[in-house]
Amino acid sequence: MARVLLPGFPSPLGSKADSKGSNFAVYSEHATGVSVCLFDEQGKETDCVKLRERTAFVWHGLIVGVKPGQKYGYRIEGPWEPEAGFRFNSSKVLVDPYAKAIAGRVDWKAPVFPYKVETGDDLQKCDQDSASGMPKSIVIEHRYDWADDRPPQTALADSVIYELHVKGFSKLNPNVPEALRGTYAGLAHPASIEYLQKLGVTAVELMPIHEMVDDGQLVDKGLSNYWGYSTLGYLAPANRYSSSGDCGGQVREFRDMVKALHAAGLEVILDVVYNHTCEGNQMGPMLSFKGICNLNYYRTVPGTPRYYMDYTGTGNTLNVRHPQVLKLLMDSLRYWVTEMHVDGFRFDLAATLARELHDVDRLSGFFDTIHQDPTLADIKLIAEPWDVGEGGYQVGNFPVMWAEWNGKYRDTVRKFWKGDAGQLSDFAYRLTGSSDLYQHDGRSPYASINFITAHDGFTLADLVSYNEKHNEANGDNNADGTNDNESWNMGAEGQTDDPAIMEARERQVRNFLATLLLSQGVPMISGGDEFFRSQHGNNNAYCQDNETTWFDWQSNATRDRLEDFTRKLIHLRLAHPNLHRRKFFQDRVIRNSVVRDIAWYGPDGNEMPEEAWGAEWTRSFALMLNGKTLQITDAEGKRMDDDSFLILANAYHEGVEFTLPPPPNGRPWRLIMNTENIGNPFAASKLEEKVIVGGRALALLDDAAFDSAGDQSA
Repeated sequence: MARVLLPGFPSPLGSKADSKGSNFAVYSEHATGVSVCLFDEQGKETDCVKLRERTAFVWHGLIVGVKPGQKYGYRIEGPWEPEAGFRFNSSKVLVDPYAKAIAGRVDWKAPVFPYKVETGDDLQKCDQDSASGMPKSIVIEHRYDWADDRPPQTALADSVIYELHVKGFSKLNPNVPEALRGTYAGLAHPASIEYLQKLGVTAVELMPIHEMVDDGQLVDKGLSNYWGYSTLGYLAPANRYSSSGDCGGQVREFRDMVKALHAAGLEVILDVVYNHTCEGNQMGPMLSFKGICNLNYYRTVPGTPRYYMDYTGTGNTLNVRHPQVLKLLMDSLRYWVTEMHVDGFRFDLAATLARELHDVDRLSGFFDTIHQDPTLADIKLIAEPWDVGEGGYQVGNFPVMWAEWNGKYRDTVRKFWKGDAGQLSDFAYRLTGSSDLYQHDGRSPYASINFITAHDGFTLADLVSYNEKHNEANGDNNADGTNDNESWNMGAEGQTDDPAIMEARERQVRNFLATLLLSQGVPMISGGDEFFRSQHGNNNAYCQDNETTWFDWQSNATRDRLEDFTRKLIHLRLAHPNLHRRKFFQDRVIRNSVVRDIAWYGPDGNEMPEEAWGAEWTRSFALMLNGKTLQITDAEGKRMDDDSFLILANAYHEGVEFTLPPPPNGRPWRLIMNTENIGNPFAASKLEEKVIVGGRALALLDDAAFDSAGDQSA
């Protein structure tokens, strides 16, 4: 029985079901014909309906009787002229760029390449049908009851971000039912949420959950693209993290997860990969964009469009300069906000999105469009401010609405605590919100997303346990991953049973965590760092979907101490606006102020002399934060004050005696945290005029009062 085809509508793009059937709309400027192919549950093609309508380069039609759950794909006709950039091949089934769900995975043994692979020549067209090896788009049920879901809307200045991988976080958690481990439902499980709430973080930043592809070369090695930076569909949640099947259940399960996290006061930030796709260069497969309209979707080499511009190191770069590609990305962002209720985005290799021609331009069309979009006005926008192209390192150069992963913070903090010479001046900027990077264009301290480790690189445990990377398991002879880690194994490479080294490592991890959570800006914790998670020296575990990357939830003394230490630090930070200010401090060069909001001192108790800032030998200092100079008011318009704090940092290998400077508000200093105290780092004690801070240790003092019993008064 022939399918009934109605004209349908050119908008919205993708598929949309109604009472009659499902409308299909796909943009292809250079195509000469478009067909919608329907597949049964086993993946067998049952119908292929050629669309008759074309409106402003959008091919569209409504197929009567097609319901949610239907699998489909496109076949696109057009010229095969690779040297001119045209790579149309109707023997290849293509995933809808606007698919809201995608079922199945790529079978690399099927003819999913548009050219004859055996020849190694991308100019020779392959006419074999790829349908058997292709993922299929899904018509979804759009309706969902969000009930009383309310985004937490935590101010960025008040945020503590926790970067995690959906699968790795719960895969080994014995408190999560086995069927749910490693899924959206596993992250939404009460055991997962209870842990995150107890830790005190305010947002989870999920590594890529857009539908993705495992690269063929990794599959051949028995590996996978675990991190997920290989996007196939920008509006579809990855089916591999679904416990509800892949024919639309992943959409419902993702929404359930967001709703549960919101109910617990936790925001959801997505790591999105809008700079490239999974299709690689001219030698890559044809899965979607390449076969729909190659010249529109990708940036090709001027004059030789057979080849691709590659600012990402993956073979291709999305052509964000093209209006339709820009529309796709904006539609994706709006969809995840309006239909999936996420709270923000971290943009992978965001400098690529700012490249208008070759140079990075922060006023590119992409950023201009985001800036004026009311849907995106209240969400968190975080850039990874670099790519692999020339001039791609753009830390500090993104627009005013944006926050940035601060790579300079990571590098400087690592160097300082390792004991490198001449770090004090730069470390001071990082500790106080990086005003040298963000103040000049009207931004605030919370433009700086501070991190010491992330998914890419060593974990915090490995940062203090390895001098060299150990990536042999990746199958590239340890040639992958960066060699520039600024790490230090503290006396032994890898695991050791030497108690002195083990204690030194734990203290160093505390130094890093304390620095991170006491710095102005927004702290981002790489999931598992709070309990000494190790990847055994692998600093590029992108392909390790196994116990190398999965969180180990087994308890031990070190893990429990560090987790408790991190939790208390987070709660301390969030309880004191002085530790996460919304405005930059007045610069240290201001002299003779009646009221000082910040002051720097040497161990002798005197203000840091100018010559000490650039001296190679300076590794110890005291930083005073005056709680009476916040310059903010509460919701009722009343001035807000806070305790004052004194941070004593000693990156020297031996203990240093500090003479305490006078407290700014007349109340005596008291010790409230010391990373050297392994057993009880938050033991509060009164102080005299001097205190010794141990080698490679950090102490925190405040001026809160004690009551008669020696406890902090209300």
